[in-house]
Amino acid sequence: MIRLCANTGCDLHLIEPLGFEMSDRLLKRGGLDYHEYVSVNTHSSLEELLTALPGRRFGFSSAAQRDYTDVAFALDDVFVFGAERNGLPMGAKALIPDEQMLLIPMREHSRSLNLANAASVVVYEAWRQLGFVGAGRDPHGQTAETLGAEPFDS
Repeated sequence: MIRLCANTGCDLHLIEPLGFEMSDRLLKRGGLDYHEYVSVNTHSSLEELLTALPGRRFGFSSAAQRDYTDVAFALDDVFVFGAERNGLPMGAKALIPDEQMLLIPMREHSRSLNLANAASVVVYEAWRQLGFVGAGRDPHGQTAETLGAEPFDS
């Protein structure tokens, strides 16, 4: 998720309790040498997060009736994803209007996307609609696994 946010210019907001530790030592150990390029914020509750962020709120659920591609996204939209295993809890769904609950279509009888993949699908669609604002066109920054390394596809 941090890499997704670094590559797209999004801020990352997490709601406690987290299932992982956010210490610099553990982030570096996990190869996250770009986390300094992302604004990562933690909140004690969804209510606190929604109070802190302006803009429309969109939640994601397999029970939603509206596809994420049916929305014209705005720069200050807030995407709320639930935990990978359980999705958004009922209390969170109650804070987001039904017409702003969105579905990522999938084939029948398939397992759900993991959280990072689901977020990537939606973030890149929103960013595409907004004209990829802030995107660089430097090919050397788009294909290397490590910051400052030579691209692996040149």
